[in-house]
Amino acid sequence: MKINKNFIDKKATLYLVSTPIGNLEDITLRAVNTLKSVDLIFCEDTRVSLKLLNHLEIKKKIYSYHEHNKIKQGKLIIEALKENKNVAILSDAGMPVISDPGYEIVKEALALDFSVVPLPGANAALTALIASGIAPNSFTFFGFLDSKESKKRKQLASLKDCRHTLIFYESVHRIKNTLEIMYEVFKERDAVIARELTKKFEEFTFGKLSELAQNIQQLKGELVLIVSASDSEELLSFDISIKEHIETFIEIGEKTNEAIKKVAKLRRISKQEAYNEYHNLKK
Repeated sequence: MKINKNFIDKKATLYLVSTPIGNLEDITLRAVNTLKSVDLIFCEDTRVSLKLLNHLEIKKKIYSYHEHNKIKQGKLIIEALKENKNVAILSDAGMPVISDPGYEIVKEALALDFSVVPLPGANAALTALIASGIAPNSFTFFGFLDSKESKKRKQLASLKDCRHTLIFYESVHRIKNTLEIMYEVFKERDAVIARELTKKFEEFTFGKLSELAQNIQQLKGELVLIVSASDSEELLSFDISIKEHIETFIEIGEKTNEAIKKVAKLRRISKQEAYNEYHNLKK
């Protein structure tokens, strides 16, 4: 067991600095002051981060840290911390580590007993969720699905019965294919596509998975996809007949016999009674 008390530790610190996801005014004062004070800044793309630093009038040399050089640059970060230098890590947009490199260096820094301090700020997933109109009380953030269709299908199949709202990041080039597969796997659900969040052309598109899959046009910008939870829990409402209840389970992909078993269990009736009601058999 180990406790990292960042408020009293005076050792070298690795700062995880959240940056705007579009609108540069969404940077926090704490993030600005931290970027001014640290000894080294590592970022996903130096060209992107340089625009932010120039906007903030921070003149510092910055270093790249991304998926293809994270091992090499990770060694430089650890060496800097060992030299008692404070280091900041930035993503191109939003929170570092989330769907971006950084997990490995955080884990290593903690193992070596350096302070790791997260600076909260803009996040595309949560920004999209709170304006989606889809239940936010429990959610699962998945991030990017696999680009290969077979693996993507398996990933979605594993989420089919998830009782939480689902949040994905997706490429504009793959969104149509992803929606089509989601409709095949999840059947019909409410969904929202959020794009260009916090920017001038911010846009939310609401609809059913089938609607979005059929009508989505070529999009530009970064996308967040919000999908409502499996609605099987809603089937606990008995304001419908036994036959309609069974049919609703069948509509979301259950086989007839399994649907009959589930409805019988939920309603605390015999499987035979549920079977008879579904097939309109007289007792």
